[in-house]
Amino acid sequence: MAERQVLRTGKDADGDITKLCNSAEYWSPRMKADAISDIEMGLHKYWVRNRIGGKTYIHVVSYGGRKHLRTDPNDSTCDNLDDLPDC
Repeated sequence: MAERQVLRTGKDADGDITKLCNSAEYWSPRMKADAISDIEMGLHKYWVRNRIGGKTYIHVVSYGGRKHLRTDPNDSTCDNLDDLPDC
């Protein structure tokens, strides 16, 4: 299983994550549905750098009958997908 660092995210008009990006990587951009499939099938792990320099992993969550990408809630915004720069 390969790990993929995410530096930016694409968002729609509602602020929902639509893609994960790292312009230095061949796989970028990775559309939301593909990233969800990668995670659920155990093919790849996606992560963002947290405030102490470690990895915060991106998870698939379901709400409102739809699947979404997110990091676990914590007291920092640097690893929130919504707060990453746009790609």
